Amino acid sequence: MKAPILGIDFTHYGKTEKPKKAPVQLLNIGAEKLLHELDDSSATNLIQGKCCGGGCCRLGPSSEVPTPTRSPSEVLDLPTNDAFKDLNLKLTPLSSRSRLSNTTPLPLKTISLEPVSSGTTHVSTVDTHPPKFVTPHPPYGIFSAKIFDTRELTKENAEKRTYHFDIDVTDYPEEVEGVDFRVGGAIGIQAPNHPETVDSIFSLLGVSKAERDEPVLLKTEGGRWPTIWGEEEARSLVTTRRELLTWTVDVQSYAPTKNLLRVLAEYCTDEDQKTILLYLCSKQGQAAFCELRTGPYVTLEQLLTAFPSCKPPLDHLLCNLQTLMPRFYSLSNDPHFSRHEHRRIVEIAVSVHESENRWKAGNRTGVGSGYFERVARNMIDNGATNVTVPMFRGLMANPLAKEFIADGPMLLIGAGVGIAPFRGFVQRRLQNANCVNKVWVLQGVRDSLVDELYHGEWGVSDEEIKKVVESRRGTKKYVQDEVRAQADLVWFVINSLDGRVFVCGSSKGMGEGVEQALCDVAVEKGRLSASEAKEFWKKKKEGGQYIAETW
Repeated sequence: MKAPILGIDFTHYGKTEKPKKAPVQLLNIGAEKLLHELDDSSATNLIQGKCCGGGCCRLGPSSEVPTPTRSPSEVLDLPTNDAFKDLNLKLTPLSSRSRLSNTTPLPLKTISLEPVSSGTTHVSTVDTHPPKFVTPHPPYGIFSAKIFDTRELTKENAEKRTYHFDIDVTDYPEEVEGVDFRVGGAIGIQAPNHPETVDSIFSLLGVSKAERDEPVLLKTEGGRWPTIWGEEEARSLVTTRRELLTWTVDVQSYAPTKNLLRVLAEYCTDEDQKTILLYLCSKQGQAAFCELRTGPYVTLEQLLTAFPSCKPPLDHLLCNLQTLMPRFYSLSNDPHFSRHEHRRIVEIAVSVHESENRWKAGNRTGVGSGYFERVARNMIDNGATNVTVPMFRGLMANPLAKEFIADGPMLLIGAGVGIAPFRGFVQRRLQNANCVNKVWVLQGVRDSLVDELYHGEWGVSDEEIKKVVESRRGTKKYVQDEVRAQADLVWFVINSLDGRVFVCGSSKGMGEGVEQALCDVAVEKGRLSASEAKEFWKKKKEGGQYIAETW
């Protein structure tokens, strides 16, 4: 296949401008030298003063010889749909006389979808539970856990919606002797892709409704997929296309790779759309590719909508998508304490991560949080019962669980949903009479009237153990400001026998701010220099006295 030759000025949708007279200095360069300069990627040259971090400025010189087969006045016919426009691809520097070089080779197709033998039956649980071969917790399967109850923790007008879930694990099997749910632990949830998104992708690929649910024989040449963390080996499994697209590949959380774009380009029937995709896979398009990767998230659905002539076979597409990984949620209760008689319940809080869809109506939610919100609204609004979620025991040796101790003073600092695991800490501490006055909570919220999580649900009067800091009303302070205000308490806890300081929440803003505030406390109370304060908290972290769980 010949390397495509590119037209000029991609930003004018379907318009051709009158050719302009070349400047004198360009005419003096000479046509042959000008072609050489353009072939060295004018797109890259434009950003030499500001590196995007994608390595485009370190690419070697092209080995291709430009062959002008298009007229310089010819312009590519760009897609006019909103999905393409929203990609905001920087294609202006492309020249009709510039040949693509160092283009990513077409990835091999390492899986296949074949017809099943006559008489083969397959019972699918695609709407409620992943296929048995999806094993994020090998050698154990995924448990179908009933949601005992759910409610919305935040009020109307809260910036982020947060839901509480009571999950029944009474019948959860004993997998390893001595391993159990722990305070501060996190359960794993194998959340599916949104059913509407799955159907939209099928329609964009031209997969008929009958084909989506008919049994197929999946053959892989090696690797772990579609088992997540299973053995690396070749597999032959009976499944359906819907099961694979719903439960095994992530279609929205990762930026596009060159391998994915190269596969899409291969199956474009429109030559101009193919050219654009190949450009993004080439040396000349490295700058545009870097901007696409580092900009707002681009989903598979948006790419297929942006390039409507692209309809790759599902098996080749699946080879180049990331595995759909489980999501982990910290327990917000003491799993050894249950408010429900004869049932063992673990509790979690889930904040909905939401971003604007700029190319179509509605907002996009995270895979896991969006799934939980659909489940919650189905129960709250529709009165659905017998609702289950696919879960496994998850992380019971994570830092929060590992460093929790039943004695010693404890300071818990959290913001947003990061406060949830500390509720379980307090519940456990209150069962020990010697620890009742040895736990303090600093909780950061935007507005306590709408988004203070678990108000009045700590097992003791909030005022006795908890200080709430509001950033949008009242004193308008952040939780890190309260850390500085409570310098005496911070210094007392961290220097006490078995004292612990826990921090949980978003690493951006809150996590960084709290860490700096703790250093400020060490400077003030310990009379340390700034560098000594950082080293102080580093050693406390290494000794298990300072535990930060941020994301």
